[in-house]
Amino acid sequence: MGLFRWVPLLLLLHQLCLQISSSSSGSVWMSSYPLERAKEPEFFEWMVGIRRRIHENPELGYEEFETAKLVMRELEDLGIRYEYPVAVTGVVGYVGTGKPPFVALRADMDALAMQESVEWEYKSKVPGKMHACGHDTHVAMLLGAAKILKERQEELPGTVVLLFQPAEEGGGGAKKVIEAGVLEKVEAIFGFHIASEIPIGVVASRPGAIMAGSGFFEAVISGKGGHAAIPQHTIDPILSASNVIVSLQHLVSREADPLDSQVVTVAKFQGGGAFNVIPDSVTIGGTFRAFSKESLLQLKQRIEEACDQGTSSRAEVQRHGDFLEKDRPLFPVTVNNKDLHEHFLNVAGDIVGLRNIRDQQPLMGAEDFAFFTEVLPAYYYFVGMKNETRGPMPPAHSPYFKVNEEALSYGAAMHASMAARYLIEARPSGSAAARGGHDEL
Repeated sequence: MGLFRWVPLLLLLHQLCLQISSSSSGSVWMSSYPLERAKEPEFFEWMVGIRRRIHENPELGYEEFETAKLVMRELEDLGIRYEYPVAVTGVVGYVGTGKPPFVALRADMDALAMQESVEWEYKSKVPGKMHACGHDTHVAMLLGAAKILKERQEELPGTVVLLFQPAEEGGGGAKKVIEAGVLEKVEAIFGFHIASEIPIGVVASRPGAIMAGSGFFEAVISGKGGHAAIPQHTIDPILSASNVIVSLQHLVSREADPLDSQVVTVAKFQGGGAFNVIPDSVTIGGTFRAFSKESLLQLKQRIEEACDQGTSSRAEVQRHGDFLEKDRPLFPVTVNNKDLHEHFLNVAGDIVGLRNIRDQQPLMGAEDFAFFTEVLPAYYYFVGMKNETRGPMPPAHSPYFKVNEEALSYGAAMHASMAARYLIEARPSGSAAARGGHDEL
């Protein structure tokens, strides 16, 4: 009978032995260590410095030459191998064994064509350009993740691909990255975005569709100008354009399923410059959004038809640039892989705690990360930065947009852990081979 009293102790010792025999890398990445490292003062200030240097020198899509140089310098200092240029101005780094499995982390680099109205020491030095969507923060976070991963590179049973992507803001940089073949051997990719409406220390996402597909349109309504006092001798393009706009508003309110979220917005109306002169032409333009490929293509077709049929019989519609797909490709719906959602929950649970994970409602905003979701398992999530004690934060794309830099540590830790845990927990997969992958990058 005395032997049986030792059974619980023997079972406990056996469990401890199993834990000790498991790789130390797993225990590190399945803990809050990455966040603790990213919060260390020297590490944190290093990321802040990177973010501020990029913020002072914003560059538009496919013009991120100085940003790319900064990224390459930092990668060199970290001893990380990289390739440049990729997709015009992109940079791709590699941490790990250089062998399968491969997992990618993405950060966008481009700024917006707008004037910054925030007065602070590191305000944009380039007139008419501003990092008003946090891409400067994303780059600093990915470099932070790269530093954490590099420091424990020997524990990575595979390779992390660091993708510093150009031209997210309408330029479709992700599409060019795919065309460049960067992801041919990659099994999964993760992306993120800072969020001013989510509290600091909280992350949010969901499986399935998380951001809408989108496109742009433009039409030139041409008529015959003349004096406003004798409109009978003119063909008024303003009236014709107004009819087109009314027709466009009916596409969602009267043709779309109310349970199938869609948006058509006319945001540009340009024509004429005098109070008493009817112009020769008017230009209208805008955007359309939907949460399925079928609805998006249907909207596109109906917008074209509305422009043709919504004008008077005396006016002619010319579509200069049409749907502008050469410079602004149609963005697909961003769809999160359901298996990777479970992975996100596990990682976030260790980094920020289960109570700091939120379900993100689908957004009508669009992301060219969606191109990645069409070709391989992909996952996109949001990193909160709202501090309740500092009041409301202006939204992205506002000239008053500001970043709570405390979020840098959370983004760096999450990205590093998402990649490392994926490699540690990865199972043999045929996805890379199916796309023609090889054993090494």
